[in-house]
Amino acid sequence: MKTRHVTLSPRATLSLRLFAGLIEEGRLNKGWTRDELAERVGVSVVTMRQVAKSSPKVAIGTYFEAAALVGVSLFTDDSDTLRREHANQLERLTLLPKRASRQQDKPIDDDF
Repeated sequence: MKTRHVTLSPRATLSLRLFAGLIEEGRLNKGWTRDELAERVGVSVVTMRQVAKSSPKVAIGTYFEAAALVGVSLFTDDSDTLRREHANQLERLTLLPKRASRQQDKPIDDDF
């Protein structure tokens, strides 16, 4: 199987490290082993080790599920607020164009 290489900006890398650290802290506060958390998340222990190492190759859903299980707040802990914010976000999306087009006047800033 081919290994894919994921390159993140320094800001994204630091954010992922913070998120992984919060998950690890939550796991330890609950007194769970990585095996126990992996079982609860529904992934392998190897994947949970990758989460602990803040690997960008792990699916974001895996990070979110692990975070939710160990008590890391995801936006808010209130389900009604999450639903309301999601509805508001969907409404804002309907006001935006369906496609983004590149502005020809400005060069693309791809220097991370």
